[in-house]
Amino acid sequence: MAVKMALRGSFLRLFKRQLESPVQEKKYAHSVAIIGAPFSKGQKRRGVEHGPRAVRDAGLFERLSSLGCQVYDLGDLNFTHLADDDTYKRIPFPRTTGLASKVLADAVSGAVGAGHTCVTLGGDHSLGVGSVQGHSRQCPDLCLIWVDAHSDINTPLTSPSGNLHGQSVSFLLKELQDKVPAIPGFSWVTPGLSSSDIVYIGLRDVDPGEHQILKTCGIKYFSMREIDRVGIQRVMEMTFAHLLERKQKPIHLSFDIDAFDPSLAPATGTPVMGGLTYREGIYISEEIHNTGLLSAMDLVEVNPTLGATREAVEVTASLAVDVIAASLGQTREGAHISMDKLPLASTTYESDVEQEVRL
Repeated sequence: MAVKMALRGSFLRLFKRQLESPVQEKKYAHSVAIIGAPFSKGQKRRGVEHGPRAVRDAGLFERLSSLGCQVYDLGDLNFTHLADDDTYKRIPFPRTTGLASKVLADAVSGAVGAGHTCVTLGGDHSLGVGSVQGHSRQCPDLCLIWVDAHSDINTPLTSPSGNLHGQSVSFLLKELQDKVPAIPGFSWVTPGLSSSDIVYIGLRDVDPGEHQILKTCGIKYFSMREIDRVGIQRVMEMTFAHLLERKQKPIHLSFDIDAFDPSLAPATGTPVMGGLTYREGIYISEEIHNTGLLSAMDLVEVNPTLGATREAVEVTASLAVDVIAASLGQTREGAHISMDKLPLASTTYESDVEQEVRL
């Protein structure tokens, strides 16, 4: 408890100092807070806790700085594995996972409240509970775009595996409040999203119970079949029409790297063939940036221990950096500068050229 309070105090002091900077918003295109969430207990494969380091090592800080972002890397959160946290009704490590999400919620809330665009690096996707909950404390009207091969909307009663990284969204939805039983570690969670506040993109591996929930609740989703049928441009148009047509709202982007085809992102725990192409994934990120409404995002499930080679790990981590950078303003046509900043032809240069011609 003392360590947790000290960590929270250090975050609050840092946010206070950043808020007191009078020139920050005018000088930089974005103020970005990076929070590492090295957590793996929401599923059975170890190694995903090394994801934040891999993404940082792939040049995240340098890339965002080159875009004109003021970047605050707040480091990695400290998560505690509770020694007496055994499986509860087929759910592994519920109190440990619930506590980790609570710690993350506090950090994300602090970052967004301080005026930053918050980027959470996972870790497994159980962290989506904490990230969205923390964001919603500051932006209760937010909407959620969940880019993933999986819908992660199983309840503890419908989940075939019991793994909490496949149940994150069920804890967040109001419509499922009476369908999610009380499990240890999650009593602090308050469902704040309605089914109309969420859109899925990239689905291609959905469990029977999840499919029933999606249909019953009328949740908007675009499977890979739909992306193949209408194209990613039309998918994004329909996404924004659904979420933003009636009211402009802050966007929370939760991006699982396994949304991409495994040929592009091999170092992840639950790969599924037939995923997003590079161009589709980056287009999603670019279009979300273009709304001007991105407030927080997650990039999760990079697992360096599952890459068959060092190159496989580097490719996956670099792809994660590309997604984050595109979400924060990187464009494929290159950087933009105003005409008045282009170099002018100097009279000295002209004189030198004339002299060479005479010679």
